[in-house]
Amino acid sequence: MRPVMELFGQFLRLGISRRSLAIAVAVVGTVSLAIGAHAALNKRIADATRVAANDQVDSAARPSSRIALVIGNGHYPDANAPLTQPINDARALTSALRHEGFDVDVIEDATHDDMTRAVARVKSKVRPDSVVMLFFGGYGIQVGRESYMIPVDARIWKEADVRRDGVSVESVLDAARDFGASAKVVVLDASRRNPYERRFRTFSHGLAPINLPDNALLLTSASPGTVADDSTGPDSVLVTELLSHIDSKQADQARAAEAIFNQTRVAISRASGGAQVPSVSSTLMEDVSLNADPAKAR
Repeated sequence: MRPVMELFGQFLRLGISRRSLAIAVAVVGTVSLAIGAHAALNKRIADATRVAANDQVDSAARPSSRIALVIGNGHYPDANAPLTQPINDARALTSALRHEGFDVDVIEDATHDDMTRAVARVKSKVRPDSVVMLFFGGYGIQVGRESYMIPVDARIWKEADVRRDGVSVESVLDAARDFGASAKVVVLDASRRNPYERRFRTFSHGLAPINLPDNALLLTSASPGTVADDSTGPDSVLVTELLSHIDSKQADQARAAEAIFNQTRVAISRASGGAQVPSVSSTLMEDVSLNADPAKAR
């Protein structure tokens, strides 16, 4: 403080007015504050850049998120007999997917509320790099060219009830897209002759063509508008073939999900003599793996 006062006295002896001196001091103070603020801003930018770089390293080191929702519905009150295959399929697929590194949420004989809550749980886990897989085994119904998964507590007497009590496949796909998932993989084993058709004015067999969002892959047990009879085995033909190809130790290209789905489609079509032809639809922009090591799908 003393040197400043001495300098102030020297300025006065030189004839510089107090007002001019006060202005000069104010200017110097303002410049000093600006320099200090600039230095602090640069430090904050450097700190933010360092944090962002660390986040990128952590993201690169962290394995991609792989999430699956598996639903097996077998006990429908309006059906003549329970469906045994969907629950067996859900259990077998859950075991296989967990072995391949998926975080699987599995529900059996799901009500509408069960399915809604399960979708919400999936939403809470999704990251921008997530691959989200949905499997549904049970009854599926098309109404107004839209396909619905039917919960076990659905009360269906007319087609409008399907919209109320069913869960739209496309709505789940849209939700997965809105969640920010990088890829959506869907398997629908629901192309069965549903037990409600006798109540409808018109018959609607099987599933309708499904509009996929970007970067999605779909496998259904039969072509759109057709039904497939269940086999006599404990597991469905679709899931049996799908699991055999997921477990396959063939060339790396065969381990990509789209290739696995196509192999499953061809195998079932040949085995049934063309009576059952699954459908595969894709809007994928890159390979997606169902196996534990994603690099093997490339």
